[in-house]
Amino acid sequence: MLRVRRDLIRGACALCTPVTPTSIPPVGARRAQHSTCDVVVVGGGIVGLATARELILRHPSLSLSVVEKEKELASHQSGHNSGVIHSGIYYTPGSLKAKLCVKGASLVYDYCDQKGIPYKKCGKLIVAVEQDEIPRLKALYERGLQNNVRDLKLIGATEIKEKEPYCRGVMALDSPHTGIVNYREVARYYTTDIIEAGGTVLTEFEVNGIEMVKESPADSLEGMKYPVMVRNSKGEEVHCQYVVTCGGLFSDRLSEISGCSPEPRIVPFRGDYLVLKPEKCYLVKGNIYPVPNPKFPFLGVHFTPRMDGNVWLGPNAVLAFKREGYRFCDFSATDFFDSVTFSGLRKLVFKNVYFGMGEMYRASCVSAQVKQLQRFIPELSVSDVLRGPSGVRAQALDRDGNLVDDFVFDGGSGAIGSRVLHVRNAPSPAATSSLAIAEMIASEVEERFHL
Repeated sequence: MLRVRRDLIRGACALCTPVTPTSIPPVGARRAQHSTCDVVVVGGGIVGLATARELILRHPSLSLSVVEKEKELASHQSGHNSGVIHSGIYYTPGSLKAKLCVKGASLVYDYCDQKGIPYKKCGKLIVAVEQDEIPRLKALYERGLQNNVRDLKLIGATEIKEKEPYCRGVMALDSPHTGIVNYREVARYYTTDIIEAGGTVLTEFEVNGIEMVKESPADSLEGMKYPVMVRNSKGEEVHCQYVVTCGGLFSDRLSEISGCSPEPRIVPFRGDYLVLKPEKCYLVKGNIYPVPNPKFPFLGVHFTPRMDGNVWLGPNAVLAFKREGYRFCDFSATDFFDSVTFSGLRKLVFKNVYFGMGEMYRASCVSAQVKQLQRFIPELSVSDVLRGPSGVRAQALDRDGNLVDDFVFDGGSGAIGSRVLHVRNAPSPAATSSLAIAEMIASEVEERFHL
């Protein structure tokens, strides 16, 4: 039996939870944690867990720890997303995002089959409701073919009705291999893989310092075996050889504490969902998405069935006043000040004033959001929906107000820079692509740290 303890970490309190190798630990499980290890992965979201899993499976002799500030793993972006397994249609052909999404979707389906994790291949229709959307839809079809998305086809109004009886559209792109899954459940299994391979997972460890230990001079040829100190807000420490951070909404701040540039900056955008009332869930069978409008920075509202039988509608996209603020009233002076004083956000707002005002209005007015949804399902009414959950997206922005749509790695300066890898941006759909992203990050770690 594996026993989960914290009493071996410096300054930690004793807390033991038994975990059997074949069981799925509750999110937030912990295992025997030593004060030293080879690699620390900061961030217990799905990308951090997938990365830790990939590293320890590639290098079984590696001593590895995952540290997470929350009591439970996958608490933020990983646990508040739509749950869609994307097929890779939208992304620029040949881009890293396209390749990782297509590969990641295949890997996550295989992984779910291997582990017995429930999922549904309910498909997705990207629906053109107006004639002027058809050229963009056809271009999207060609893009999907170039990205090697399987079994894509364009269908007309009659076939739309066959697949989604209540959906209105003149043409749609049918993606039968788009699916849904509970990504928190996937994260649980990643955690089990880490623990069974000999790794450790420590929760309630909020990192506020990553630095070289003072006893290891920067110019020392030999140094100490564990020259990097990862410290939390309680004064607890883990000493290690290398650090990989996958900090999501706090990736820029984690990078800054080891001397990295403050850019790209993370600006949080909250997405509010509506939920169909249970007696109205018959209106939607699979995912129904709009044709993206290149004039706007975000995709727009869509219909998403969930593994629990619910159907989510939305989301909108509005500036969050707190990086982990899932309610309209959630506010952090630090987070708000960081956002509004950043020139990149001001430029983004200026370029999208009309879109931004519309999103704010729809966030406060359910009927306005329902009106958008009625373009696809005219039968839908305000009385059919309830306010649902929200998520917060870690949107990386550059100083010119451009959405950073690619992966960004950084290390920092000085001696610490050769021992830290920051994953500063792992763009959507990171959950779908998590296993493929993990392979890429692990390869980057091997190259940088000569593992």
